[in-house]
Amino acid sequence: MRFLGGNRSCGLAPKPRAGGNSPGAHSVIRSVEELIGAILGGLLELLAEFLLEVALGELAGLLARLARRFRVTVRRSDPLTGTLVFTLVGVAFGFLSAWIFPHPLVHPSRFHGISLLISPVLTGFAMAWIGRAWQRRGRNSVRIESFGYGFTFALALALIRFWLVR
Repeated sequence: MRFLGGNRSCGLAPKPRAGGNSPGAHSVIRSVEELIGAILGGLLELLAEFLLEVALGELAGLLARLARRFRVTVRRSDPLTGTLVFTLVGVAFGFLSAWIFPHPLVHPSRFHGISLLISPVLTGFAMAWIGRAWQRRGRNSVRIESFGYGFTFALALALIRFWLVR
């Protein structure tokens, strides 16, 4: 900036250095790169946990369908018992998945644990969507293919994996 057409600087604008960038430019760029990497790492962790939970949830649904196909009848229980059953099934699948995959599916990000919050909700929505797809085809869905039971299953699975896999 110039004062009344003079060549003096007002002191507000940074003076360019001989090297080109200001000394903090590299650290700002590095910080932005680290932030973007942390966000992408968190999203990748979330996606991996979500896919694992949906796959294992559908495996549980498949087992329920096989039991139905072979005429194994299970007495329809009240919602509290169903919630307890799917919690225990989620815990069992959590231990199984930690035994099969003893390391994190992706390198943990700075937002470690985000999948513990978001992934069960997404899994519940995915299981409910799968249940509705079965019903649209004229077939009966199994109980885990609802938001509540899918969420319960996925939360139990995610808690066990969070506790065991670091």
